Amino acid sequence: MACFVVPVAEAIVTSVATHILESKENKSEKITSDNVRFSRKLKWLSKLLWGGSLLLAFEHVWHGEIKPFFPFLTAAENPESFTAMLNEISTVGVGMALTVTTAWIGMLIISGITEKQQKKISEVK
Repeated sequence: MACFVVPVAEAIVTSVATHILESKENKSEKITSDNVRFSRKLKWLSKLLWGGSLLLAFEHVWHGEIKPFFPFLTAAENPESFTAMLNEISTVGVGMALTVTTAWIGMLIISGITEKQQKKISEVK
């Protein structure tokens, strides 16, 4: 019904945070070219969330759960469906957002290991 709402909210927050970090990092000269900027890594999370959310929204449109007029979500039309929608948002939506964020943390770990290996190789040369 509306499980994509939580990842969309997280995607909005990460997009705003990415723009703020990019502007701060561009002003700072402390970052070396060896390391990937954190704003770029945060952009990875943002793209994962936006992509998954758009795909889920398309799937909900396809099944007729989203309509082009108010209240947009068919589950918001009656109280029984509304409570089921809130339950889905709080369980499935949060679960999906946590899963994507966990995958991103795994990407950060792999990226950190790769950066350390590249730094060791460049020091040897």
